Amino acid sequence: MKKLFAMLMVATMMTGLMTGCGAKPEAKASTKEAVEQEDKKAEDTSKETTKEKHYKFGATYMTLNNPFFVALNGGIKEVVEANGDTVVALDPALDVNKQISQIEDLVAQKVDAIFVSPADWKGIRPALEAAQKAGIPVINVDSQVFDVELVNSVIGSDNYNAGVLCAKDMMSKMHKANIVILEHPTAKSAIDRTDGFINTIKDNPNYEVVAKQSSNGQLEQAMPVMENIIQANKEINVVMALNDPTAMGALAALEAANRAEGVLIYGVDGAPEAKQMIKEGKITGSAAQSPIGIGKTAADIAYKILKGEAFEAEVFVPVIYIDKNNVDEYGTDGWQ
Repeated sequence: MKKLFAMLMVATMMTGLMTGCGAKPEAKASTKEAVEQEDKKAEDTSKETTKEKHYKFGATYMTLNNPFFVALNGGIKEVVEANGDTVVALDPALDVNKQISQIEDLVAQKVDAIFVSPADWKGIRPALEAAQKAGIPVINVDSQVFDVELVNSVIGSDNYNAGVLCAKDMMSKMHKANIVILEHPTAKSAIDRTDGFINTIKDNPNYEVVAKQSSNGQLEQAMPVMENIIQANKEINVVMALNDPTAMGALAALEAANRAEGVLIYGVDGAPEAKQMIKEGKITGSAAQSPIGIGKTAADIAYKILKGEAFEAEVFVPVIYIDKNNVDEYGTDGWQ
């Protein structure tokens, strides 16, 4: 019995030793796996930390019915998409209340920055306040807002000089004229163009403004407005239109009434269609802007703001007067 008991004790001890020997590699394997998992977590965290942020931009223009704003948005998109980011462009169709709602919606979406060309340069204020309260930068493009302290940067054209250039060309061609002004009184860009034209001619009594009416910068609105002006005025020598679509609407109305002969028609934008009309001698000239350039500049400034870099609070791009003498230099198949 003693011998049997001793043998059992030896067998039990051997089993324990074998079990202990087998457990050690298993524990080592578990420890190694845990270390590898921790290393992987740290690597993933590091990648997430160093990963570049993707931005989402919002944009609302006074209208996308005007090819100028389509081109401007194209300039913004070119820069934004090259950075792997996105821009959502909205069209309020000249309705400031709709534009305010659009901006409030963009704020709710927590976009990183908003590009705005106001449908009403004063009426847009509540939307600008909402963006500022949310800490979202606003880049004001093309037509300036009234409350510039509520935007981070303003990028546009020298609109006042656009009117001056058209007036000076007219004065070089006519020493006396009955003039029609087609305006857009809620858009600061249009106000500046009209002011530039009128202030250039105001001291000369030979130039008389016989009509001054709004067309909201739209071709389809300019045509019936111009038709009424034609009926009320026997002699019209000059039309100063706030932009190229308005100039083309005025041209259509004059041609329909057989009154286009000898009338000087001026626009602003340098749109491809208007340049073609200039080439054909139907429109006298256009103070040309570069909407693509404005868009690219605005996008560049937006990135500077978001990255905390120094940026320009105001950028006003010079305009170029285009007429039949230099239209071929700028071409009729695209924007300058």
